[in-house]
Amino acid sequence: MRLSHSQRELLEKATSHYQKEIGQAEEYLVGRGLTLQDAHTARLGFVADPLPGYEQFAGRLAIPYVTPAGVVDIRFRSIGIQEPKYMGMPGVQTRLYNVNALLTAEEYIAVCEGEIDAITLNYKCGIPAIGVPGANSWKRHYSRLLQDFETIYVFADGDQPGSDFAKKIAQEVQGVMIVNMPESQDVNSMYLTVGADYFRKKVAA
Repeated sequence: MRLSHSQRELLEKATSHYQKEIGQAEEYLVGRGLTLQDAHTARLGFVADPLPGYEQFAGRLAIPYVTPAGVVDIRFRSIGIQEPKYMGMPGVQTRLYNVNALLTAEEYIAVCEGEIDAITLNYKCGIPAIGVPGANSWKRHYSRLLQDFETIYVFADGDQPGSDFAKKIAQEVQGVMIVNMPESQDVNSMYLTVGADYFRKKVAA
């Protein structure tokens, strides 16, 4: 659904507002191997003082979906024991995260599950990546966005949904190389365990 100018302005206002409080989520970020600079680059925020309509997201990490046209969505992640783990804006359909990578990547691009994994690949490993917010959120028309790339590395979580997610993309797009994470692992947890070189070697092979 195309956003109106006023909707985009409200999303930008919310993103800027929550960015100012990202320091309150520093402990969580460090635990994920991310710095405040990484968070500033990705425009992550923390909902310390919810704007009207955002009260249900209090205490969560704010993850804006930034495109060349501006912020088009914000998702909110629990950084503690809050459930559910992720919450979205009411009535908003899921989108691809970090679509700007589609414009800057050259021969290859990576696809992974989740925003934190995409941030990890982009900012910690130097691998251009887009994120799908959950294994079941892949949409057929996303395939068209990948057709210009010679190679698409799909970093699959180490579980059955992750494996199914990777196979689904491989059936729809040519040039897919599936990189399976070990059992019960994802991109971010593997980065914390073995570092960036593990991923760089996967795309250099």
